[in-house]
Amino acid sequence: MCARLIGASILALSAASAWAAPPVHPGIFEMYSGQMRPDEEVWRLSHSDALLPTRKVARGSHARELPPSIHPLTNVRISSGGRPYDLHDYLALNRVAGLLILKDGQVAYEDYELGIGPGTHWFSASVAKSITSTLAGAAVQDGSIASLDDPISRYLPLMNKGAYAAVSIRQALQMTSGVQWDEDYAQETSDRRQLLKLQLAQKPGSMLQYMSERQSAAAPGRLWHYNTGEAFVVGAVVEAATHRSLAQLLSEKIWKPWGMESDATWWTESPGGSGFGGGGMSATLRDYARFGLFVMNDGVIDGQRVVPAGWFDAAGSRKKLGDSWVDYGYYWWIPPQNQPLHAGAFESIGIFGQYLYVNRREKVVIAVLSAQSKAEGMEPVPSDDFFAAVVAALQAH
Repeated sequence: MCARLIGASILALSAASAWAAPPVHPGIFEMYSGQMRPDEEVWRLSHSDALLPTRKVARGSHARELPPSIHPLTNVRISSGGRPYDLHDYLALNRVAGLLILKDGQVAYEDYELGIGPGTHWFSASVAKSITSTLAGAAVQDGSIASLDDPISRYLPLMNKGAYAAVSIRQALQMTSGVQWDEDYAQETSDRRQLLKLQLAQKPGSMLQYMSERQSAAAPGRLWHYNTGEAFVVGAVVEAATHRSLAQLLSEKIWKPWGMESDATWWTESPGGSGFGGGGMSATLRDYARFGLFVMNDGVIDGQRVVPAGWFDAAGSRKKLGDSWVDYGYYWWIPPQNQPLHAGAFESIGIFGQYLYVNRREKVVIAVLSAQSKAEGMEPVPSDDFFAAVVAALQAH
């Protein structure tokens, strides 16, 4: 590790232990702006718990086995944009740090690059949104949330004025609130960057206050617009309804009983403050894949439902908005349905190339950790094309 990174590590560890104001944040703005050298990016993505305060997602006493497949993955042939690629191209060109492919719950392929290994905790970015939506489902299942059609303000009185006053939990889960929002990661003045600045300021309640002051761009249910702040709001609803932090709820409902191998961490608004439902979770590659298996099992653990029956049918399906369709469910993306191999599949996507792909029909889960140079638009081999090629190769066995 270069001297600059060692220095950053020391600063980060100091910041994580003390969190005095103003906090030390080794390069988080450079991270979101994509102004990082490759080694620096790997360090930040594998040390996101040193960038902002976190809560621990505690593991249980046992780990769910991921046995090797008797049919390991071979002969992956990708066709994209009129060009042929193979598995090694995908790994190298897309700067993949970790790749785990499960078929029928067994490991068909597992690989680590860029200096990381099975024990490395990696920043999943917006993959955490899909986990937040799953926890909303768990809150519905246990009765903490009466209905997804309840207004957000029923659980968060601060939101009973302004743009979110008439927005339901379901609309926020679908990102159809109609609230005006600028998600630009690199733009200094965007709403997403303002949310990050508030998180760095470490003032409890400031992020929810910011969200309560947003303006409407359209009536609820009329406009789809990607909005990380909205996922934070849903996370706050879940915490208020269940009287538990997102990290504690995740540990109790899924992480412990499903058998995750390692503790995870999840960003908070401030030390001991609200969980950040829009991102900031860090876990191992294998535990992300285990979460995919939980989804594959329809949210049932040892015969007990964690989410309502049919939850993932709704969460992982496209939605009708006016006269058009949106390829987005409850914080899950829907891959191109003109590719028959993706029928019924859905995926979670995070900036810099993080993926969790779930194909329930084919019983395939693919977890990808990457260190692409910019938050978006830097994927030489489209992952959806790669996932289809993987499914095709596994079908051939």
